[in-house]
Amino acid sequence: MNLSNHLKEEIFKTVGKVADDLGVETFVVGGYVRDLILKRPSKDIDFVCVGSGIALAKEVAITIGAKVNVFKNFGTAQLVYNGLDLEFVGARKESYRTESRKPIVEDGSLEDDQNRRDFTINAMAICVNSEKFGELIDPFSGVKDLKRKTIKTPLEPDITFSDDPLRMMRAIRFATQLKFDIEATTFDAIMQFAERIKIVSMERITDELNKIILSDQPSYGFKLLFHSGLLKLIFPEMVALHGVETINGKSHKDNFYHTLQVLDNVSERSNDLWLRWSAILHDIAKPPTKRFDNKVGWTFHGHEDKGSRMVPSIFRKMKLPLNEKMHFVKKLVRLHLRPIALVKDVVTDTAIRRLLFEAGNDVEALMELCRADITSKNHEKVKRYISNFDKVEKKMKLVEEKDRVRNFQPPISGEEIMETFDLKPCRTIGDIKERIKEAILDGKIKNEYNEAKAYMIKISKQLGLQTEK
Repeated sequence: MNLSNHLKEEIFKTVGKVADDLGVETFVVGGYVRDLILKRPSKDIDFVCVGSGIALAKEVAITIGAKVNVFKNFGTAQLVYNGLDLEFVGARKESYRTESRKPIVEDGSLEDDQNRRDFTINAMAICVNSEKFGELIDPFSGVKDLKRKTIKTPLEPDITFSDDPLRMMRAIRFATQLKFDIEATTFDAIMQFAERIKIVSMERITDELNKIILSDQPSYGFKLLFHSGLLKLIFPEMVALHGVETINGKSHKDNFYHTLQVLDNVSERSNDLWLRWSAILHDIAKPPTKRFDNKVGWTFHGHEDKGSRMVPSIFRKMKLPLNEKMHFVKKLVRLHLRPIALVKDVVTDTAIRRLLFEAGNDVEALMELCRADITSKNHEKVKRYISNFDKVEKKMKLVEEKDRVRNFQPPISGEEIMETFDLKPCRTIGDIKERIKEAILDGKIKNEYNEAKAYMIKISKQLGLQTEK
C-alpha cells in the first residue's frame, strides 16, 4: 500500500530529502500513521531512521530554520515546525529485566523497532525516502486491525505486557478513545499480568487514567479496567462501590455502575477533567457509610461529608494536583446533595443564598453534576427532577441579582469593628462578622453597608459593647 497522497504536509518531503542526503532510511511511525489511516487529526509526528535520529533532526532543523531540542540520554531530538511537533529517533531494539519497565536499548533495524511497539495499529511505518516515498510497512496487519476495530499486540501479549506493564493501561486507553475492542488473547494477558502494574509509577498510571476519563464514553474504559483486575490495584476505593446487598428483601443500587452513568452523563455536557473527577468521587464514601435500618432500608448518611474528606488522600495517592483542582472536587463532592434536597421542597431564598455562598463561582459546575446524578430508569421522575432544577437555577439568578452572595464579602470589615468599639484583635470581632454574615444569608438584612452597620450596632448592645466616642 502506498500512502503518498495522504502525506500532504511539506515536511515529509523535506525530511525525506535530508534523509536521502545523509543516506539513512527514514520512516513516519506509530500514532501519526494510525491516525492518518483513521482520518483523525494529529499534530505529533514521530520519525524513525536507521541511524542517528539526533543527526537527522539537526540537519532538518538547519534546512527549515527551526530550533532543535536534543535529549541525548534518550537518543531523541524534537523540534516544532508550522504547529507540528516533530520527534526524531534512531531505530532501536529493546530487552527488559523482570523488576523494571525500563528497557535496555540498542541500535536496531526498522523491524526491531516495529517489534518493540505496543499494538499492531501503532506498529506501522511509512517511508519518506524519495525512492519509496509513501510506502507502508505493515508487518503485523495493523490496517486490518484498524478495519476490525481491534486492539492487539504485535508479539505474544504476555511478552508485551510483562516487559512494559503500562501497556495494559494503554490498551484500555486506546480501546476507549477509539471505541475499539481488545482482542481476546490480549485481554486475557492483561488479566493474567495485572499485578505487574505495581512496578509502574503512579504518575504514569494516572496519566493514562486521565486520558480514559477525558474520552467520549469513559465508562467503557472503567469497565475494562474493572473486569481486567487493574482497577482494584490502582483505585480500590472505586471498586468498593461495586455490588448490591439485600436484607429483608430490600436492596440498594450498584453504586459502581451508578457512578459510571453519572460520569458518562457529565462527559456529554463537559470536557472539564475535574468536573469528571467530581462525578467519579461524588459517592466514593457510600461503602464506609452504608447502614441498614429495618424501617427505611439502606442509608448512606453523611457520605457527602466523608467523601469530601477522602478526596485529598485519594488525590495524594494518585499523584493528582493538591491545589485548587483538588479543592474544586472536594467542594463539589461535599455539596452534591444540596441542590437535590432543594428540589424536593419549596425553595426558600435562605436556602438558595446559603448554596450560592458555599458554592461560589463553582455553582454552575455543581448544577451540572447534580443533573448528571439523576440516573433513574423512571423517565417521568428524571423529567420532574430536571424541571425542578430549572426552577432552582432561575431562583438562584434572581437571588444573586438581589443579594449578591455568590462571592460573599462582608460589608463591614474587622478593622471597622475594632475602630467602632475600640477593640484589639479578639474573638468578639469574628463573632460580630459571623452574625452579620448569618443575618444576610437568612435574609434578615440586605447585603449592603448601611443595613449591616445598623445591625452591627444592634448586636453590639447585646454584647455589652460601647461605640467609641
